Amino acid sequence: MPDGAASAVFPVRKMGFSFDEVPRRWFYDSVLVSDLVNALNLLFPAGERFFVRSVKHYVPQLRDPELKARVRAFFGQEGSHGHEHERAFEILEAQGYEIRRWLAWYDRFAYGFLERIVPPNIRLSVTVALEHFTAALAEVPLTREFFEHVHPQMRDLLRWHAAEEIEHKSVAFDVLAEVDPRYWVRMVGLALAGTTLMGFWRSATKMLIAQEPGYTRAQMKREQQEAYARGQNRRPLLKAVFSYVRPGFHPDQIDNRELARAYLSRIGRLEG
Repeated sequence: MPDGAASAVFPVRKMGFSFDEVPRRWFYDSVLVSDLVNALNLLFPAGERFFVRSVKHYVPQLRDPELKARVRAFFGQEGSHGHEHERAFEILEAQGYEIRRWLAWYDRFAYGFLERIVPPNIRLSVTVALEHFTAALAEVPLTREFFEHVHPQMRDLLRWHAAEEIEHKSVAFDVLAEVDPRYWVRMVGLALAGTTLMGFWRSATKMLIAQEPGYTRAQMKREQQEAYARGQNRRPLLKAVFSYVRPGFHPDQIDNRELARAYLSRIGRLEG
């Protein structure tokens, strides 16, 4: 961990969000943008459980008591994220989406097959890279003005998740640095993480859009152009990749913790 990095143990928050008023088009009244974020939401619960399993495998090897305490808090926060996003599935089903078949396929392929054939150090490395991606994406809901056009119930969910991703962004990285700091291991994890994230995200988005009655390619193209004009693009992910490939990279070199602290303070949940 670099000098001056924030290393204090962070709280585990139980939020209990309500999603009863979320409309089908909850982000800029856009089919495409709403379904893109809905698709990412579908990946979170099983993905968070994978992160926990990947880190937990190495807990017996950890010697630093502070890192062990941060790992326990990481497990708690990831468990809360998975729980809240899984509750948001219910609103998708209430809106008429059929998602269970896709979720069953995703679970079988990603975690019943891929996870079993990848060695533990690479699973941890994939987790580290995906945690870096989520921390990079976390800056978007906390900084971009277009998030004011998100339905309040979903905006609260995404901003809380974003703030906690920033809080624990270096935990999995520090575990990997302790148990297997080899650069090539981190790069293999990056390649697998990027490939699987974009593949599953695209698959889930296509599944949801296929269930949009009367949605045309022309409408999709128009909504895509409008999103790009607002600054909704892949730039945060590309920027995250460029920073991650530096040999001396550490997540705490990216100074965004105050974004999380400011938001959590504003909603009265900084301390838990």
